[in-house]
Amino acid sequence: MKIIGHRGARGLAPENTLASLSKGLGCKVDMVEFDLRVTKDDIPILHHDSKMTGADGKKLKISNYSYEDLKTHFPDIAKLSQALDQINGQAVPYIEVKQNEPVKPIAKVLKSYIGDTYLADGLRLASKSQATLRELRKIMPDTPLIIIERWSGVRAHRRAKELGAKEIAMNQLWLWWGFIRGFKNSEYQLYAYTLNNPAKARRWAKWGLSGAITDYPDRFKK
Repeated sequence: MKIIGHRGARGLAPENTLASLSKGLGCKVDMVEFDLRVTKDDIPILHHDSKMTGADGKKLKISNYSYEDLKTHFPDIAKLSQALDQINGQAVPYIEVKQNEPVKPIAKVLKSYIGDTYLADGLRLASKSQATLRELRKIMPDTPLIIIERWSGVRAHRRAKELGAKEIAMNQLWLWWGFIRGFKNSEYQLYAYTLNNPAKARRWAKWGLSGAITDYPDRFKK
């Protein structure tokens, strides 16, 4: 079973930061997941929400500000390029592109790393948005996709079949042993998010779970 650090390792350090990525890598994860947003000047950065909230409670919409402007308010924000430099082949980058984000700036950065630090199939591009994944498939046809699905196994399979994806990530709250068992000898790999219980993960792995996306990769000793 693959261990996948969630937003780096958000239970061990602030999520989607270089510090969080470092914690995940220190736990020898197989894959390290993080979220991407794109700034006004087309810099892909690690962040989950479309807005960043300062200590004063003020919210700044990422797409309305340049990277340097945001950096003055949030010194810990990291560029995609910095994340790839830090990971440096220690784990597979699992890159969740948020819905409605422009994909061309993201692909431009990723392509600059392919053939040097990474192979095209050594990255994973993921999204809850099928439209976003379609765009990514066109621009980066050799990079595997991960279908992120909140609850519907039927929809997950339909989406995966359309795009030729072989990996599906689903909310663990909707998973049960019968559903998981259907993946055991299938062409698809199933990942569960966010799964912080190692005993449950090991039990589900026997039924067919391929990976656990977790806030606490330190709990999962190989």
